[in-house]
Amino acid sequence: MKNHILQNELLDLLGDRFSESSAVRANYAGGEDIFDPIQSEAVVFPKNNDEISFISKLCNLHNVPIIPFGTGTSLEGNVLGNAKGITMSMEKMNKILSINEDDFDCRVQAYVTRKQLNEELKSKGIFFPIDPGADASLGGMTATSASGTMAVKYGTMRTVVLGLTVIL
Repeated sequence: MKNHILQNELLDLLGDRFSESSAVRANYAGGEDIFDPIQSEAVVFPKNNDEISFISKLCNLHNVPIIPFGTGTSLEGNVLGNAKGITMSMEKMNKILSINEDDFDCRVQAYVTRKQLNEELKSKGIFFPIDPGADASLGGMTATSASGTMAVKYGTMRTVVLGLTVIL
């Protein structure tokens, strides 16, 4: 990284969950879109909201853009890297926090995928209806208001998301 102060602070916080490896950066340089991949300066792998908040504060302080990255199934180009920024992979945030089957709602972390959630919901006789055709993460699906084959009956992500934890 060009910014050695930021690099050292991220290394102190994340240890081996901070990578400047060209191979790692290439894996997080874009989605399934038509655009040429762009490698960010580094990839970080936070595991909780506090780490995301701290990384966001550091990057804001150093004027470094952040690209959030889920499963990489995006067709819109929103996970394309930024040569002057970092990519924040959400893959360590893959937990289903709670399921309230009586109210047909649940709390999940950003990297939980639709297949993962439906596997958990199946035994309760309920399901998550949004199916964009890929095993996308719910965070990415929320960011793009994903829909799918059942959108006419059940709506899009815009209509099924009841609340978010937003870290600025």
